[in-house]
Amino acid sequence: MNWFRAMIVFMAALILSITASAQGKAPLQLSHSTPLPELHDGDFDHFAVDVEGKRLFSAAEENSKVLVFDLRTNKLISTINDLKAPHSMVYRADLKKLFVADGDLGEVKIYNTDNYVPAGSIKVREGADSSAFDPTTKYMYVVNGGKDAKLPNAYITVIDTSTGKTVKDIKMDSDDVEAMTFDNSGPRLFADVRGNHSVEVLDREKGVVIAKWPLTPAGAKPVTIAFDRANHRLFVGTREPGQLLVLDSNSGKIITSLPAAAMVDDMAFDSHRKRIYFAGTQFIDVFAQKDAHHYEQVGHIPTSFRAKTAILVPELNRLYLAVPHHEKQAAELRVYDLAPREK
Repeated sequence: MNWFRAMIVFMAALILSITASAQGKAPLQLSHSTPLPELHDGDFDHFAVDVEGKRLFSAAEENSKVLVFDLRTNKLISTINDLKAPHSMVYRADLKKLFVADGDLGEVKIYNTDNYVPAGSIKVREGADSSAFDPTTKYMYVVNGGKDAKLPNAYITVIDTSTGKTVKDIKMDSDDVEAMTFDNSGPRLFADVRGNHSVEVLDREKGVVIAKWPLTPAGAKPVTIAFDRANHRLFVGTREPGQLLVLDSNSGKIITSLPAAAMVDDMAFDSHRKRIYFAGTQFIDVFAQKDAHHYEQVGHIPTSFRAKTAILVPELNRLYLAVPHHEKQAAELRVYDLAPREK
């Protein structure tokens, strides 16, 4: 009997040791949580970051606010309230201005970030949602219109953030367009077109679609996208089913696909660690890039219900996750440290 008890103790200690070792190697380690008790039920949307000023901006979409956090303390330091449904943002560090796409207002609202007071707005269509920023031209690309505005087509509106003026509209052959990313070596813009279950390639100088790459049957309803320029790879997150698709960015050929967290909304490629962070409801999945053709899941990090919006800040070696209020789960900002890449 003593031998049996000793064996049980030994096995329990061994399991704890293995678990601790595995946790020590996890690609993400939760380091801090900031409670947000003033928020009611409802999703967040995308983030923006001011690295130099040590600030993080979070679109609390269904609470009609933009939250501002101090990246040194992770504390909430300000709230922008005169919004209806903020979805995505661009921060211009040189101007100290924040550009917020508000879907219900059909505007891109501008704020001085010295005092967070309004500094103008740019009219777009209702349904303004995802956006992307070209640092070379200082143009902000904003998806608007489409099904959320009860229109047959979505548009990508190009805004000059230096002048606060609209440059042009690009009409899309779908009522549902999601995330975008740039190939900064040329004029290409890659867009998730959820309505067509495709990635479409635009010439952003000419404002026209130059290629359409279907994703089915590998995956449908793409909503997030990231680009590895060095290896000519696009990473696309789909919702039906939850999949990470890897595409050749020159041909559109699907290189591989891997099962991933459901209801993804944000994904980031970490070029230093060669990892992909995939934020969906209940989990962040982490994938390692072995080479341009081979990928594997190295993390399946439990999070919370509909905690699907995140931002990678490589300058700080951190990933930030917005957790919405739901039943007994209070709203909060979670901060994860990135583990070094295994050699």
